[in-house]
Amino acid sequence: MSALKVVEICAGAGGQAVGLERAGFEHALAVELDPNACETLRKNRPEWKVVQGDVADEEVWRPEDYKGVSLLAGGVPCPPFTIAGKQLGATDERDLFAWAVKLAERVQPKALLLENVRGLSANRFSAYRQHVLDTLRDFGYVAEWRLLQASDFGVPQLRPRFVLVALQDEYAEYFHWPEPLPGLAPTVGETLKDLMAANGWEGAEEWAAKADGIAPTIVGGSKKHGGADLGPSRAKAAWEALGVDAWGIANDAPAPGFEPATSKKGERRGGPKLTSRMAARIQGFSDDWEFEGGKTTGYRQIGNAFPPPVAKEVGLSIARALNKKASRRERAEITHDPVYRLLRGRTQALTAEQITALLQKEDVVMGVPDVERHLSHLGRDFNIETVERKQGVPSYLLRDFKAFIGQEGHERHELFKANKAKIS
Repeated sequence: MSALKVVEICAGAGGQAVGLERAGFEHALAVELDPNACETLRKNRPEWKVVQGDVADEEVWRPEDYKGVSLLAGGVPCPPFTIAGKQLGATDERDLFAWAVKLAERVQPKALLLENVRGLSANRFSAYRQHVLDTLRDFGYVAEWRLLQASDFGVPQLRPRFVLVALQDEYAEYFHWPEPLPGLAPTVGETLKDLMAANGWEGAEEWAAKADGIAPTIVGGSKKHGGADLGPSRAKAAWEALGVDAWGIANDAPAPGFEPATSKKGERRGGPKLTSRMAARIQGFSDDWEFEGGKTTGYRQIGNAFPPPVAKEVGLSIARALNKKASRRERAEITHDPVYRLLRGRTQALTAEQITALLQKEDVVMGVPDVERHLSHLGRDFNIETVERKQGVPSYLLRDFKAFIGQEGHERHELFKANKAKIS
């Protein structure tokens, strides 16, 4: 295959970067906000050009310098879409998804790869997703969304990621989503037995036999919250069932004679805690990948990463498409939000009844109350103009997308400055 270059934004500690490297991509640039993650990238790949700072700051890097690169990739911040958060979407100052899509117009990569949390696949964001697809279509790309399960690609973890891949028309018909690898993902016990036994703990083998499932999603958390642990209550209970104490991260593997800790109430916990190295292995990092910073910052880098094995498989599919080494296929267009598509570009306001009637002509069955609820929903990410008619029946016009896409006067700039220390 010919040499393929990638520019990666929001590169983090290198999960996606490592996977893309394994797929044959060479990094022309990696941009990341967190200084510890930048040091992680520099330590492990000193030959890469790594730039630290706000990726949307024109003083940090010049996108036009990389025009025509093979791939523009990134794992933009997930809090705007996470189910555990407020799901502010386009109105969250951390949202860079729409900006990254707009960036494709400036960089004009042959392919675009963006990944995020499963929450972006929810009905709440159907119009957001449709806007992304339609915008990329305007830029000359064919784009698709797909929910990928990390455990389908050998990662011993329940880690669903919602992935967007877009390719220029010339390459789009050669792209195929990666198929799940044969066989089951290894269990937590199989993955970590040697690390658990590294300091001579006699119970490692017995522990490994009982840790016979795959892990819940490892959560890196944000700077807004406390130290490192393995997630909320439900995740802690799942770790407990695997014989892992999820209330923190250990500095070292258990020593000879180790006994599980007890809680303040005297309850016996599941077993040993994971070390950061164990968490990194569950994410799919190789053991020689080192993380800079303290235990909490290092673990946050690990927990927020895109598993390298998943990134590798998606990267291989993109590489085959760019080199036209795959069979051609027909790309079926999927409509994520019929109301948004109906209103997009219209200059005449429509009532809910009119919207319902037009949708029925397209074989989309939605009643007037459904349309009204959908319009209210739509208004969270888009400006909706309501026009009152003489009969008192409102009609609606779809106006601007609220998201930050690079506007100089957008409120994102001030909010970002105010909250920068808490953004991860």
